[in-house]
Amino acid sequence: MSQYIHKSHNVSVLMYHFVCPAKYRRAVFNKAVDETLKEVCLEISKRYEIEFLEIGTDKNHVHFLVQSVPSYSPTKIIQTIKSITAREIFSRHPEVKKKLWGGQFWSDGYFVNTVSKFGSEVTVRNYVKQQGKEDEYEQLHRGDEGEQLVLF
Repeated sequence: MSQYIHKSHNVSVLMYHFVCPAKYRRAVFNKAVDETLKEVCLEISKRYEIEFLEIGTDKNHVHFLVQSVPSYSPTKIIQTIKSITAREIFSRHPEVKKKLWGGQFWSDGYFVNTVSKFGSEVTVRNYVKQQGKEDEYEQLHRGDEGEQLVLF
């Protein structure tokens, strides 16, 4: 579950959905590789300010739901994840390296999308648009399911 991250000069809830394909879209993920990937991601969480909220694998790609801090760009986050996981998977599963003859585990590209804890783009867009209009204050501060939105 995502949480507010409190730093000395900011409070944030920054979440990203990344999709990373294996090199050549090869089907390299099985139970053993999945377990290694998840173990390595837990170790990354301990060393970096990158929290893995969910990890989902398919045969040839992985979905990561990640929360991090504003000082880490999405590019830095995914470079960290991809470099460390690739090195560890290759060292623990030499059979995977044989399937990927070029010496790289991940494809160069990736997909990234921001994820909101507070609802859709429309909700946030309306909240920003209505700033300073007291009449509609209460209505805009209710989320999709009636919960109170707390936006700064």
